[in-house]
Amino acid sequence: MSAQVLLVEDDRSIATVIGEALREEGYEVVPCTSLARRDELLATGRYDLMVTDVMLADGDGLTSLGSVRDRAPDMPVIVLSAQNTLDTAVRASESQAFEYFPKPFDIDEFVRAVGQALARPGPGASEGRDETSQAMPFIGRSPAMQGVYRMITRVLRNDLTVLVTGESGTGKELVAEAVHQLGHRRTGPFVAVNTAAIPRELIESELFGHERGAFTGAVSQAIGKFEQANGGTLFLDEIGDMPPEAQTRLLRALQSGRIRRVGGRQEIAIDVRIVAATNRDLQAMIADGTFREDLFYRLNVVPIHLPPLRERREDIAALARHFLFQAEEEGLPRRSIDDSAIAALSAREWRGNVRELRNAMFRVALVSRESIIDAGTIEDSLGQSERAGPAESKGGLAQAVERWLATTRPPDGTLYHQAVAELEKPLFAHVLERTRGNQIAAARLLGINRNTLRKRLTDLDMGGFRRE
Repeated sequence: MSAQVLLVEDDRSIATVIGEALREEGYEVVPCTSLARRDELLATGRYDLMVTDVMLADGDGLTSLGSVRDRAPDMPVIVLSAQNTLDTAVRASESQAFEYFPKPFDIDEFVRAVGQALARPGPGASEGRDETSQAMPFIGRSPAMQGVYRMITRVLRNDLTVLVTGESGTGKELVAEAVHQLGHRRTGPFVAVNTAAIPRELIESELFGHERGAFTGAVSQAIGKFEQANGGTLFLDEIGDMPPEAQTRLLRALQSGRIRRVGGRQEIAIDVRIVAATNRDLQAMIADGTFREDLFYRLNVVPIHLPPLRERREDIAALARHFLFQAEEEGLPRRSIDDSAIAALSAREWRGNVRELRNAMFRVALVSRESIIDAGTIEDSLGQSERAGPAESKGGLAQAVERWLATTRPPDGTLYHQAVAELEKPLFAHVLERTRGNQIAAARLLGINRNTLRKRLTDLDMGGFRRE
């Protein structure tokens, strides 16, 4: 007998796509569009899996999962949502959902998750959420942030070591704080240490503590960061700047779960969750011998990469408004921002990422004489946009387009389509070669839907690449 899937989705087009995809795999799909109808179906039938949207016409599909658990405690649940925030992802995780998919999602990845959910035992009892937990630390619903949210939710109920990578200013410490504050260690201490800011000769003492007389100036015993973080989370920022001798002692502590203070003889058991972060390329540092490979693998158990702001420009509007609100809370004048200012902000490079944007909005709030910030205010306060000038912008791709235009005379009305066709095939070939033919990885790199990529490959007669 085929597995029965209860689909709770009020978007007709999404329900149709999901239903067709699951039926192709041999599943029986029972659709409904409301919580009321969902409860009626659960009261009269048994289902092997439920797929539910969050925002439905008659309520919240996540908030009401408690009643679903009462009726079917062993039924796995997959959550869909257009409310693509960390809060939604965490709520899905804490409701013991098997998987969470922000819309839009890859249908092949979704179907694979359905198969995995049906192959596993039920979720068991929910641990529930501390209603006093802090507000979500991230702003942004861009596709680039969805992977970050999903990875954070996957480490909340375990103690796996997390390595956060990303450029300066992207918010790596926020990831560490979210893992701690939303996870099961939230009642323990959160201890952050910037390893780049500690002198080389003091870093081991800072991390592991020291005994009196261990070195000149050690006039009393000192407790290190590992002991201070016992029962909680230790955040090791700028781990790529840690000197080699300290790397060795850190590796030993992670392997054994024990430390020894500098100058001490007694080994001390530690119970800490490690989150490390760096803006450096640790793989390159391993190659040149400045970072231990074995330590890298100890830290890189769960990698979380934070995208730079230029790869999530659709989040700039929400971030800018959030920072203006923060500025007001800190005593600066109340300001609002119009669409022209958002466009001006979105056109900038933001090499300092979210941190630079925050500082910029505080500066604008301070110096602006108008209550509504427009593009002119942005230029006056922050200077001219850092967009590349004509000479700088004409790289290899632009030059290739110019050469093609110089030698091609397409009929009127066809230029755009011919130009796209000329570009698509080598672009797809390059990306598929880079991902070794993996279409899911290629679609993710391109930023398009897997089905769109598959159709274009077929249209371009490039069907020889493997699908996954």
